[in-house]
Amino acid sequence: MADSQTPSTRSSGAPGTVRGMATNTLQRPRASATRPAPAAAGPDSGHALIRVLLVAGVLAITGLWWVGTPASAGSTPGTGLLAIGELAGLQASFLVLAQLLLVARVPWFERAVGFDRLVSWHRSLGTTVVLLVVGHVAAMIGGAMLIDHSTPWGEVGTLLTTTPKMLSAIIGAAIFLVVGLSSARLLRRRLSYEVWFVIHLLTYGGIYLAFGHQIAAGVHFVDSPLARAAWIGLYAATGLAVVWWRFLKPLVDNARAGLRVDAVRAEATGTTSVWLRGRDLHKFGARGGQFFLLRFVAAGHLVTAHPYSMSLTPRGDRVRFTIGMLGDHSRSVAHLAPGTRVLVEGPFGRFTSDRARSPRVLLVAGGVGIGPVRALAEELVAAGRDVVVLHRAHSIDRLALGREFPESSLLHYVPLTGRRAQLGYDPLAPANLRSLVPDVASRDVFVCGPPAMIDAVARTAHTLGVPRRAIHHEELSLS
Repeated sequence: MADSQTPSTRSSGAPGTVRGMATNTLQRPRASATRPAPAAAGPDSGHALIRVLLVAGVLAITGLWWVGTPASAGSTPGTGLLAIGELAGLQASFLVLAQLLLVARVPWFERAVGFDRLVSWHRSLGTTVVLLVVGHVAAMIGGAMLIDHSTPWGEVGTLLTTTPKMLSAIIGAAIFLVVGLSSARLLRRRLSYEVWFVIHLLTYGGIYLAFGHQIAAGVHFVDSPLARAAWIGLYAATGLAVVWWRFLKPLVDNARAGLRVDAVRAEATGTTSVWLRGRDLHKFGARGGQFFLLRFVAAGHLVTAHPYSMSLTPRGDRVRFTIGMLGDHSRSVAHLAPGTRVLVEGPFGRFTSDRARSPRVLLVAGGVGIGPVRALAEELVAAGRDVVVLHRAHSIDRLALGREFPESSLLHYVPLTGRRAQLGYDPLAPANLRSLVPDVASRDVFVCGPPAMIDAVARTAHTLGVPRRAIHHEELSLS
């Protein structure tokens, strides 16, 4: 959306009102007549704690390796290389389990860090895991070659015939490499989400195969019942967390809610709203700005779940999601039949009103980003915050939900339409944003839209004096 959307007219800063689809000038926001909600507490430290736990886990695995490695391991280059390979394999296994936990939908992790950051950490750990797996295989073969004075292909044959479950280990390592490569930027852009998702399901098979090899042949586990029990416990705890949070709990939640498509309505060019109806929706505890993973039980939708933000939080037995027609999956949503069964996971996300620490808030929406912004604005106004909404779109016919913003002394809605190429300026550049919202430096800034627009608004806000901790955004990508 930041690629070329611009307002149809410049704001002169003269007094006026903002309503409906008209593009008017934005008056300086008035002081709130209602006592604002208390500011959120200090910055969350959950991400620091998770980092500490990851480092502690790596150190614990290193300690297990150190205790279980004989002093003679470093007596020759071959034995030293084998010891290094064993450490790389142990650390790779631990980090794979950490990867699974980060995206296992464990609520504490999600609330402490945020879904987008967890996914980012998951990606980063994936690169480390691939490097460790390659290092493990190379070190184990190289060390054995030095000890046996053999060729690489000869040593591979020896390992296959003398080491328990070695073929399983090789297959598991190959799976990790394939999964890792599928997430590389060059390949990821060429794969559909559905293909990428299916490839990632292979990770579970790779973990199972690697685990069997470690328990059967790992020198640190064969002769140490305590180490073996601890390793099995680590895998079992991770498996239980994944099974409960990724599979069983969603099944329980969906059985209770019984969600079905209630209605599908076009909101604007390229944007569709899907209304869902169910039972006890308040039990999800959803907040404005959050999203769910939606899986429609219909042809072309059942294989994968996609992240969509609420544009209206649950009201009675209904909830609404407003979706941009950006890909095959989202475009086909417009053709869903009422009554279609829907499976959901969530809610997820920290793009919520409790992140705001100022009584004044600026919300910037690009295109379909107006969905979560619309829900978030409603909560902020209800809490007594002074809210300005800037809504960017290619054209007036793409201003979905614009007419839903109510008349309020606490809410000022400004639709900004057009392309920069058409108008010759960027309305979200520092000078223009300051003209639209003179007190922007004293506001929390929430921005939702295409990544390029988010980056541009974040830079502009920081340039205008908004602290980085007061700039909030979230990525919904699972890959």
